[in-house]
Amino acid sequence: MNTGSLRTESVARSIFEKKLQFPPGFLDSLNEIKGFNRESFVRVHDSGEPVTSIRLNPFKPVASLSFGLGDPPNPVPWCAMGFYLPERPSFTLDPLFHAGCYYVQEASSMFLEAVIKQAMPRHADNPYKVLDLCGAPGGKSTHLSALFPKGFIVANEVNKLRAAILTENAIKWGRENLAVANNDPGDFNALQGYFDAILVDAPCSGSGLFRKDEDAIAEWSLNNVRQCSIRQRKILEDIWPSLKEDGFLIYSTCSYSAEEDEDILDWMLDKFDAETCRISVGHNLGIVELQTTRNGAWAYRFFPDLIKGEGFFISCISKKSGGQISKIGAKKSEKPTRQELDILQNWVSLGDEFECCKLNGEIHIVPREWLDQAIALSSRLYFKKLGVYPGKLIGSELVPDHQLALSSLVSNKIPAMELSLQEALQYLRKESLPSNSMHHGWMLVKYKGINIGWAKALANRTNNYYPKDWRILKS
Repeated sequence: MNTGSLRTESVARSIFEKKLQFPPGFLDSLNEIKGFNRESFVRVHDSGEPVTSIRLNPFKPVASLSFGLGDPPNPVPWCAMGFYLPERPSFTLDPLFHAGCYYVQEASSMFLEAVIKQAMPRHADNPYKVLDLCGAPGGKSTHLSALFPKGFIVANEVNKLRAAILTENAIKWGRENLAVANNDPGDFNALQGYFDAILVDAPCSGSGLFRKDEDAIAEWSLNNVRQCSIRQRKILEDIWPSLKEDGFLIYSTCSYSAEEDEDILDWMLDKFDAETCRISVGHNLGIVELQTTRNGAWAYRFFPDLIKGEGFFISCISKKSGGQISKIGAKKSEKPTRQELDILQNWVSLGDEFECCKLNGEIHIVPREWLDQAIALSSRLYFKKLGVYPGKLIGSELVPDHQLALSSLVSNKIPAMELSLQEALQYLRKESLPSNSMHHGWMLVKYKGINIGWAKALANRTNNYYPKDWRILKS
């Protein structure tokens, strides 16, 4: 079941029914942090519901959202497709949310875009290899896939349950260049010097999300901060060899604690041949630019009393020298048969940009430019999503997968049924659909012209093929 939006909405309501109580020792621990003002920090946490923001999917434009962006729309200053909402709608009851037309993302974390654009100004034009090491739930992974349209994005998550959430959000986003892996950071040691950029949005104590998450308040302690700092160093030490020379590692947390932020940067500059990049933040945005005391590392911190968003910390580190680059030859993959390709032609529009390969008996459609890389990586990493899985071939028939419906590869020749809002919500609850007398067989299900899944029309009923585990329960 898709519970992400339900939980966020319930937490946002309950946490402001009472005055926020900070954990013992928390406020005192921030006294030496640049930009921290105790009085205004406490005031903003007691003032009301946190800010709501979304990032539009540039590859799924829709004529109008199901809710207003405000008049005029209020953009997030550091993100071209980011917008603040005047109030928080029920995303769970919006079919366009489930179709991947936008991602509900905290505005501060969208500053990743400003970092990428300044550190890698040719990001949109080059076939960069990018790793999002701690990718769940998927906000930054989907953002990277939009920022690197010609790149190959590996979104990784070590936790199996969180990897499933990441996979769901990646499928909804619908980009063929976004792969999802479920591996330990140490598994990437075999890929030395491979990635042009690595994002480590590190597991942290979560103090920057106190306004949104009661669990973060309950779990925070000075000991937890120390344990997170140890874990963060281990993760960075494991993944650093996978970054190419002159590549960029972007480190971020949703913590205010220096032990998880500034101290980590100083440790990295002590341990590795690296330097940090200074990012222009513009005037009057409220972003705190800082340098660490020991090594002068540049970093950027977001306070909710200074900007319209939650607590966030980010820095960009350039690797000045690296070790030997690993050679990863492509393993042999079975090619689809002529019959299988003939069947797929009725379902997909490949053009010259995509190619089919067969891995572990399943067909995957990947960008042609990344075919060899995808096959090679599949022998070293465990992928939960690689390219687009079109569906299961049974004899001469294809049982189409939800991935295909939400991708850009699905053929526009496939019959479709357009649903009203009420009918679309019935579909998303996996309830029965109205019988379709105009067509028998597989159909795309659409809402406002956007694909939301598959249905199959039979003689006297229409079967609902929305994924069972994703169905919504909210009325």
